[in-house]
Amino acid sequence: MKKLILIFLVSLSFSGISQNTYLHCGKLIDTQRGKVLKEMTVVVSNDKIISVEKGYIPIRNPEDVVIDLKTKTAMPGLIDMHVHIEHETNPKRYLQKYTLNDADVAFSSLGFAKATLNAGFTTVRDLGGTGVNISLRNAINSGKVNGPRIFTAGKSIATTGGHADPTNGSRKELMGDPGPKEGVVNSVGDAKKAVRQRYKNGADCIKITATGGVLSVAKSGTNPQFTVEEVKAICETAKDYGMHVAAHAHGDEGMQRAIIGGVKTIEHGTLMSEETMELMKTHDAYYVPTITAGKEVEGKAKIKGFYPDIVVPKALAIGPQIQETFAKAYEKGVGIAFGTDAGVFKHGENGKEFGFMVEAGMPAIETIQSATITNAKILEMEDEIGQIKAGFIADIVATNDDPTQNISTMEAIVFVMKDGEIYKK
Repeated sequence: MKKLILIFLVSLSFSGISQNTYLHCGKLIDTQRGKVLKEMTVVVSNDKIISVEKGYIPIRNPEDVVIDLKTKTAMPGLIDMHVHIEHETNPKRYLQKYTLNDADVAFSSLGFAKATLNAGFTTVRDLGGTGVNISLRNAINSGKVNGPRIFTAGKSIATTGGHADPTNGSRKELMGDPGPKEGVVNSVGDAKKAVRQRYKNGADCIKITATGGVLSVAKSGTNPQFTVEEVKAICETAKDYGMHVAAHAHGDEGMQRAIIGGVKTIEHGTLMSEETMELMKTHDAYYVPTITAGKEVEGKAKIKGFYPDIVVPKALAIGPQIQETFAKAYEKGVGIAFGTDAGVFKHGENGKEFGFMVEAGMPAIETIQSATITNAKILEMEDEIGQIKAGFIADIVATNDDPTQNISTMEAIVFVMKDGEIYKK
């Protein structure tokens, strides 16, 4: 008997038959059509989806595997367009930039990456860190560690004293005069050089801080910090190198300069006017609201000592407004791209954003589409991720409940497959 089994296995190996995985899904979200399908089978081979079929299809070969998701709702792997995978908020955060080495940051980021993947986010866009984010992306891509597929900006680009100037809040002896290499620019020439340096470092996209920010150790959270000419130079250079540009922005003037200059996404957008909303539609720019982060910083600002004193009034003023702005932008027809700013809050809690979006008036199915097909399009991967479709990468997640009926289930992903490999079951 053992001899017969051995002969059978050898014959399979020579015949080229490989193991397929059959996912029997009670419900399946068709993100392209915005519909929930019932009793579907998804067949996965290696890292690709090879078919999506009606009904629970039996396995075709004895070595195939069935995953029972008959009581679950399956959907494409989720995409978060705004995370900071290197860090996570804590009261020592401002001191840690002086006490932690890159190796320390790297080891912490492994846990953040794992938590993000387990939350169902198989792809993320990292919008600013020290550069460890680039190494983490490479380690994940090479299979050395587990985590989401990362598109990273490396180090954000700022102006002197701007939101992403790495020496803000430092004593004078440590401030120095950072330039394009460090992501600080003050002219069109600097702007071009900074983009080219990000490309050289291995970035996938560019992030600029078009206005002041809430959490930087600087007075204003809303003032414009780039000229239109500088933004144009950044966007045109980025385009030459095959990269799009994301713009952190709270103040309206800075947003308008960024949109006119050619950025693809506006992050946060707290004080966005109706005029700016129309401008975004005209220029085909997308809004990444990060409502969760707004609520988080407001709450943490009420804890004495959690943030530096200069940060507290900004957090209390700006944080509560993001959800209201999102509601208006959605109603106006601005393109919405799902993003959370995870790192400003605990990694792995990214799914909260869905509930806040629904609370503000966006239908549940559209929030899921924003985190799949919309974000895939911005990343120029619309033919590879964002749908459960034959030929697409096998990024599939599942929830206990139907999120179109109970959006809170998006906070409790129970099954995660990325590149055809199961990470959570």
